[in-house]
Amino acid sequence: MAAKFGTSGLRGLSTELVGSVSALYATAFARFLLDEKLALAGSPVVVAQDFRPSSPEIVATVMAALKRAGLTPIDCGPIPTPTLALYGGKIGAAGIMVTGSHIPADRNGIKFYRAGEEITKADETAITALAEALSRDPVANLVEAGAGENHEQAATELFLARNMAVLPDGALEGLRIGIYQHSTVARDMMVKVFEHYGATVFPLGRSEQFIPVDTEAVSDETIRLMAEWTDEVSLDAIVSTDGDGDRPLVADEHGRPLRGDFLGLIATRFLGAKLVATPVTSNSGLEAAGGFDVVRTRVGSPFVIAAMEEALVAGKEGVIGFEANGGLMLGSDFSVGNGVLKALPTRDSFLPALAVLGTAAKAGQSLSALAAAYSLPIALSDRLENFAVERSAALMAHLRASADNLAGFVAPLGQVKSVSDIDGLRVTLADDSVVHFRPSGNAPEMRCYVEATDQAAAEALLAKGLATLAAWTPTA
Repeated sequence: MAAKFGTSGLRGLSTELVGSVSALYATAFARFLLDEKLALAGSPVVVAQDFRPSSPEIVATVMAALKRAGLTPIDCGPIPTPTLALYGGKIGAAGIMVTGSHIPADRNGIKFYRAGEEITKADETAITALAEALSRDPVANLVEAGAGENHEQAATELFLARNMAVLPDGALEGLRIGIYQHSTVARDMMVKVFEHYGATVFPLGRSEQFIPVDTEAVSDETIRLMAEWTDEVSLDAIVSTDGDGDRPLVADEHGRPLRGDFLGLIATRFLGAKLVATPVTSNSGLEAAGGFDVVRTRVGSPFVIAAMEEALVAGKEGVIGFEANGGLMLGSDFSVGNGVLKALPTRDSFLPALAVLGTAAKAGQSLSALAAAYSLPIALSDRLENFAVERSAALMAHLRASADNLAGFVAPLGQVKSVSDIDGLRVTLADDSVVHFRPSGNAPEMRCYVEATDQAAAEALLAKGLATLAAWTPTA
């Protein structure tokens, strides 16, 4: 089985997942739910999908497998991942989201949910073991199409109601907001939510072809498009998400994307959170921002959620988590504009976008002015695609083998001051700038994250970091 769990969910080539692999893992998930008493025979399982071409076929296979395993699949259609999680929690149903998130259309993925929350890394291990045990069972590998009762409207209405209570009525009146719709399943919901708050909304760039939008490493083409749109339409902001709507993309009035961890910081202030769980890749200036505790984790929402759960068990209040991609997770309930926002321990793109726009509007500031008011280090990231997993593993092994290997590798960037290996290798250089090399957990990609005191220095460091990665080849 070539498909495997990455930082968040099962990932693999679409050609693999449309066949017996999706049937096998859906059967293993059903067995897991029944074995762990998380579901009973006949219990509902909500199922949704993104807009990539392979998703409908995978969904049909998954629903047939769930039905064979004795559960009741509920078809929620093409909706955002946080919508599925919220609805599953509401009706007490486990869930399956078929999505490859931001990765190209030739790949896809499956995310698994307990009722209202992501599964843990331990759950992933258990499901993988069950899939391996079932791999020779012809029934578990049977590929056939199935369907279920449709609850798309009910799930959509529940999620819209949640987001239409975050800000005071009319909070965004006078703002001109573009919604980059591309192929995200959140595209129509976002229009409705921002119009609800009084903004003048401009739908932009809708596509019937799948476009992989990465909110953590925004492509030059996307940045160019957003800059053109803000000039042409005189926009105050552009808002978008990745393919399954769990990671936000917010650009200022010049079309410049705001960092996801900056959105997380603003959301922390907006909610009055007291503890933040966030990966090591998020901006190192969070600790200096003050007013809340920070717990660092490995990259991936399961690790962030585990840290939130540990904090809650320890009696902490006001707990949230976010990632450098902007996805925001609520461990606690929070009072907001028109009520109480219930905990939702899965990535959400709507709340951080609403928080930053609501904060700027209340202060009468542009998004660029709001960002400039915070003295965070300039943080940038990008990735090298088609960087083989074997090559990534060989590089990490080489760099960890000795201090001399690491020093020699980063010599074009600077001298090593300190190193963290929580996830990948994060190197603080002698001038206190940071370069972090990390293999992707779900694709043949190598990511590079940098921090520096100003934009030019950060851009130069990122370019050198990517060039250094690209030039490396394993030695025999």
